[in-house]
Amino acid sequence: MSTLITLPARSEIADKYKWNDTSVFPDQAAWQVEYQALRADLDQLDVYRGRLHENASTLADALDVAQALQKRAWIAIVYAGMQHSVDTLDQNAAALNGQANSLMGQIGAAFAFLEPEILAIGQATLATWLEQEPRLAGARQYIDNLFRKQKHIRSAEVEQLLGLLADPFTGAGQSYGMLTSADMRFQPATASDGTPRQVSQGTIYTLMDSPDRATRQTAWENYRDEYLRFKNTLAAQLETSIKQNVFTMRARRFENTLTMALDEQNLPPRIFHNLIAAFKKNLPTWQRYWRLRKKALGVASLHTYDIWTPLSSQSRAIPYQEAVDWICAGLEPMGKDYVDVVRRACLQERWVDVMPNQGKREGAFSSGAPGTHPFIVMSYDDNIGALSTLAHELGHSMHSYLTWQNQPMMYSNYGMFAAEVASNFHQALVRAHMLREITDRAFRLNLLEEALQNYHRYFFIMPTLARLELIAHERVERGEALTADTLNELCADLFAEGYGDDLQIDRARDGVTWATFGHLYVDYYVFQYATGISAANALSQRILNGAPHAVEDYLGFLRAGSSKYPLDALRGAGVDMSQPEPVDTAFQVLAEYVNQLEELVG
Repeated sequence: MSTLITLPARSEIADKYKWNDTSVFPDQAAWQVEYQALRADLDQLDVYRGRLHENASTLADALDVAQALQKRAWIAIVYAGMQHSVDTLDQNAAALNGQANSLMGQIGAAFAFLEPEILAIGQATLATWLEQEPRLAGARQYIDNLFRKQKHIRSAEVEQLLGLLADPFTGAGQSYGMLTSADMRFQPATASDGTPRQVSQGTIYTLMDSPDRATRQTAWENYRDEYLRFKNTLAAQLETSIKQNVFTMRARRFENTLTMALDEQNLPPRIFHNLIAAFKKNLPTWQRYWRLRKKALGVASLHTYDIWTPLSSQSRAIPYQEAVDWICAGLEPMGKDYVDVVRRACLQERWVDVMPNQGKREGAFSSGAPGTHPFIVMSYDDNIGALSTLAHELGHSMHSYLTWQNQPMMYSNYGMFAAEVASNFHQALVRAHMLREITDRAFRLNLLEEALQNYHRYFFIMPTLARLELIAHERVERGEALTADTLNELCADLFAEGYGDDLQIDRARDGVTWATFGHLYVDYYVFQYATGISAANALSQRILNGAPHAVEDYLGFLRAGSSKYPLDALRGAGVDMSQPEPVDTAFQVLAEYVNQLEELVG
């Protein structure tokens, strides 16, 4: 009988492949000490309540205290979240994460009086104070943004209540994460030779890359079947999350949830609608790709589980160290200082939690705070897709690293619209380098397939989910109910439209795709992957084509954090995302990848 291939326990992973948690807190006990101290220190801000109007110095003092508390809180929240993400089976880490979520609500409540009181001071007085008090000089963008959003900021009492809701409003997303990462148990896949393979959040995409069709079919079916088994619970969780968003929309007096979500980054709704229109217009490019895959694989019918399989039987293994070397070589146009930070991050400072293990949450992400490294969680599995994921997350981390080096706490974060540019920019540079250097047909084929898989995720799946997300929100805004069956039918219809006639849809298993993406618990996030790829392509081409000041312009974007609105920061870097052209150009890049793949496979 064949032996089931399983993931190692967390304790079996070598320290060099784990994130450097002791650089943040020596242990969980030290975190608890800081957690209790931080809760007590929130009172430091209360002494300024009702006094911000007194003078410029008092306002500067209050903002200094708020930023210091926010920095400490962010560090504590990052530590707890990372501990939980790398091992959702660790009950102590789960408890820490719960305390961290509670802390977010307490911070929101403690800070609630600030913005209403600042608005009450008035723009004219604040303009004078910005000139008088040097400590306020850097707050100009913060105050401008505050007055831009003024009509949606409520009284101090209402803002305090909304702040307190931050903790319970994480419940739907948290329960989704626990269900999918800790509680779900997937039936093993079965290879054509009868070998069982463990299906988990950390292995599913490795199994989907398998050249063995039986492995990937049974992996995909068993993975999706577990989501179907919990479809009603998952639908209730998502509906709850959307209802919370609709509640906030109404509390803040927005006309709809899309406008509210984009207003946070000062983005006009047309950017969302431009993206969806471009996506629908370019569906024939995707359908040409499905026909090409069907022909190259020599199958009578192409299925969703065939999308990830390599077209070459000579798939190239890429160990972690080699991946780091390829990434650093691809990033050389950014300069030696930039590349040196990336190499240290991966090989010395342990920014990356590298390897899959039991209980590790799905996917990959970058997380950190000023005062910590910008850490990465992923499940590296020695292939070109893992290399690309590492490059992507390092893009996020370098964005954070440079922002934190150059901005005060109030500008140390940045919205998703900007974030997904930096991550996709890394992939674009590294991919361009590898396509120049690699002449081996099989390896080049692997690379082109990875590029198309990356586009498939961010330029096909994510826009499709964005369409579903908008419809789901609009239904809840109208008071309609969401059920598992209505979500599944809607999702199946949208994917059927995208797949066309050359990919055989499984309406039940394709229809539950919405449930496999925790991204939907961050409202209107998913479309920003596609806009991110579009901006990243434009900016990487400026650098690769040697445009004057292109590198420094891009570094300026990374250093800006939220000290500029994202559209302004991107214009400064060289791309205007308020127009549809960058998205159309990115689809031209996709079409060119399909052309190159067609040449290689014949």
